[in-house]
Amino acid sequence: MVALTEMRSARIGALIALTCLGLAAAGCGSSSPSGKSSHTGTANVAYASSLDYLNSKVAGPAFTKADGYKYSGTSGAAGQLESEIAAKEIFPNVFESVGGDNITPLEPKFTKWYVQYAGNAMVVAYNPNSKYASQFEAIASGKKPIKDLFTLLETPGLKLGRTDPNIDPQGRYFIEMLELAQMDYHLPANTVSKILGTTDLATSNSSQIFAESSLDSTLESGQLDAASAYYTQAIELHLHYIALPVTINLSSFADATQYAKATITTTTAGVKTVHMGEPLVLDITTIGKPTAAAIAFIKYTLSSAGLAQYKTGGFTLLTPTAYGTKSAIPAAIRSELGG
Repeated sequence: MVALTEMRSARIGALIALTCLGLAAAGCGSSSPSGKSSHTGTANVAYASSLDYLNSKVAGPAFTKADGYKYSGTSGAAGQLESEIAAKEIFPNVFESVGGDNITPLEPKFTKWYVQYAGNAMVVAYNPNSKYASQFEAIASGKKPIKDLFTLLETPGLKLGRTDPNIDPQGRYFIEMLELAQMDYHLPANTVSKILGTTDLATSNSSQIFAESSLDSTLESGQLDAASAYYTQAIELHLHYIALPVTINLSSFADATQYAKATITTTTAGVKTVHMGEPLVLDITTIGKPTAAAIAFIKYTLSSAGLAQYKTGGFTLLTPTAYGTKSAIPAAIRSELGG
């Protein structure tokens, strides 16, 4: 889905284009898919932290200008947001998750459906001032093979950052990527545990684990040598990163069978869940009784104007596809679905 050579050259130009695209959309009320310019109500969106730049800087302001509704955002680990919604600790009317497995536990009480609309890929970000920077750069530029990355990540003293796999999809995807690399490159059987510094792959008790909202800034501050990241985060935040082959970066539906060979068992509130590797996607749904503002936000997200923002931000666009009880999807949103 994301070509290796494209990933290495896209980040600065795409960030500029993404900002300009958001400003252009925000400056033109006639771009509204609904053709309306002023409404009351707020789209209160809970979203994965990896979407913070796109939602707060681009999509949110553009949606408000285009459709007239107010926008409010709450970011966090998708699994944590799911738990807070279920416990009625937060009350969003829209939920954007990385993967549908943080939406389906909310069915049917809070929602009955979700729409998949964009894809992403895993990368490894690194600090250009790290003492290992020259080695990371040699791998990123292709002077050294990708296989060397995993040996480098095992280096004693190298500071690696990642997110909690029990509550954050990125934490799971990163570990699944490592498992796929171990298989793909025929690395020693203890490679993943050596990189993670533990044989309990799903532990939350590790010095490597950070909140997704602070992981990138911790890397940039120099406290880490390398960190897990999504390709889109690398673009939006100007991170130095190593693009990974499609066979391990979780970006391709064609490789879904191979991805599923990687598994991790997480524990949340005492409940164990087995997760299999799968293509990395974004999903969106309403929470509770769909409000006009929530419907309008999702319709805008799935419109050509909304999807263009995701494309410029580095996401791979997918034909918007519904899952769950499709008859429960508001008509205005169904009109944006493919097929």
